[in-house]
Amino acid sequence: MERRQVEYFLAVAAHRSFTSAAHGLHVAQPSLSHAIRLLERELGTPLFHRLGRGVALTSAGEAFVAPARQIMRDLETARSVVRTIAGLEGGRLDIVAPTTLAADPLAELTGDFRGRNPAIDIVIVEPSDAAAVADVVRTGECELGLTDVRSRGKAVESLELCRQEVLVVVPRSERFPQVGPVALGEVAQLDLVATAPGTATRALMDEALGRQGRSPRIAVDTVHQAAVVPLVLAGAGATLLPRSLAEDAARRGAVALTTRPRLIRPVWLLWRGGPLSPAAEAFIAVAREMSEQQAAATPVQNKP
Repeated sequence: MERRQVEYFLAVAAHRSFTSAAHGLHVAQPSLSHAIRLLERELGTPLFHRLGRGVALTSAGEAFVAPARQIMRDLETARSVVRTIAGLEGGRLDIVAPTTLAADPLAELTGDFRGRNPAIDIVIVEPSDAAAVADVVRTGECELGLTDVRSRGKAVESLELCRQEVLVVVPRSERFPQVGPVALGEVAQLDLVATAPGTATRALMDEALGRQGRSPRIAVDTVHQAAVVPLVLAGAGATLLPRSLAEDAARRGAVALTTRPRLIRPVWLLWRGGPLSPAAEAFIAVAREMSEQQAAATPVQNKP
């Protein structure tokens, strides 16, 4: 079994098409098809159902996806180790994180890491939903992940990076001229702007306001995280955001208020148990420094 065959298999599985996979890999389709046929012959079973306008994974193909990702990850780890030992620099690190956590604290963490390791490329991807972060890390699709839900078990290890205070952000009006705090019961009665169910911010909103004995009133539901603050500024409703994003919204003209009781969410860095690439190990080391600094400083937003 060759690395090229495994790479081709994963590309076809992702694209559900030999033609699209070949185009994405910049290889000739006959070469890709031949490599897949050889792989299927070696494994002794078809991996794809050949359909009229595409392909679908067979049950054997579905079972091979996770091991194939592990093979690619292990090969990258082996190459990175050799490069490190040889004094070479380079490589790539894949990190999965919801949008709000990608903005804070991942942006600062990535900047710190890149300052020390400028030859390492970082790829940040968004999960299908907040609960999927641990699965993406566990299957090896990404080496690292950020989440506000701690994952327990042997397959995934975790480090608490920080604790974020979440503020309510409202349009500037006579109703909310104060600095705060505002009772969560009052927030639960507001028209709210929210991202789609399953996102980290929406889960926090549903849980925190649901404890007030009523479901949040979602006046505007959007898949576009970047549209949330402009919608609030336009008067469409209020929202909940981590302090750094809420304060940025306040600088743009909204009102950011603390809540009573205060909303605090922990942020966890996740990684797979077992061997990691040198880039991932270095990133975790930088993350540990951030965690220790946060604990030593004990900023206001870390105190419930």
